[in-house]
Amino acid sequence: MRKIALGTVQFGLDYGLTNPSGQVAIDEVRKILIFAKKNEIDILDTASGYGNSEQVLGKIGVDNYQIITKTISLKNGVDRVIDGFYQSLDNLGQKQVEGLLIHNIQDIENKQFNILFDKLNKLKKEGLIKKIGFSTYTPEQVSFLLENFDFDLIQLPFNILDNRLVDSGMFKVLQNRGIEVHARSVFLQGLLLMNEKNRPSKFRRWDALWKTWHEWINDNQITVLEASIRYVISIPEISKVLVGVDTKDQLKEIIVASYGFLPNIPPELHTTDVNLLNPSNWDRL
Repeated sequence: MRKIALGTVQFGLDYGLTNPSGQVAIDEVRKILIFAKKNEIDILDTASGYGNSEQVLGKIGVDNYQIITKTISLKNGVDRVIDGFYQSLDNLGQKQVEGLLIHNIQDIENKQFNILFDKLNKLKKEGLIKKIGFSTYTPEQVSFLLENFDFDLIQLPFNILDNRLVDSGMFKVLQNRGIEVHARSVFLQGLLLMNEKNRPSKFRRWDALWKTWHEWINDNQITVLEASIRYVISIPEISKVLVGVDTKDQLKEIIVASYGFLPNIPPELHTTDVNLLNPSNWDRL
């Protein structure tokens, strides 16, 4: 599946609302990777901050995959970030990576950031990194980056409830600038896949939205998984759609669900409520 890419945070950490089994065992990771490759999924997204995800990938062997990884925090200095990148290469058993993203967007406020950015571009010229970019959380951050930096790749959260980047025209700007877009959190950390019974009570404040969501799903005789993945894949400016799985069967289910008809999305399904759209706000609900 050409547009799907594989997120690997579950390979190194116990992660996600809908993950009952904890960190994925290495034997299952191996099965997932083999199945992914057979289905034309060859981009793996990881980070040194994802527990031992990089080490797990390196142990299995990822020579036949394109790797996107991320920087460590700049708070301890530029040299530590560069050393961290070389450590990532060592962990992964790779001589280069497809992409390196600034993991902590707040690093751009550090007075040493321009020095770091210059050094990353030097590593790009040396062939150790093919694409440099940023991992973002909000449309405002995307807008700021477009105004202030030249970069190749951006990772951002996007899902069927969140149309802000479409409505603002920012997806078009990214496309016109030749910036590759990778979408993550397409299931809103599993929240979109839950029914009323297993959705945590703190999300009851959006009951009207959930009612619209499930009525639309039922009326169109599709599943929440099919609607969620098909919508993000349908956005032409998105190059890759990141999915995280705990088993090979889950990945198979996502691939199967990604094919098929997508009904028209009712405008009342979209929301701009950042308390719902940004999972970093959920602890305060």
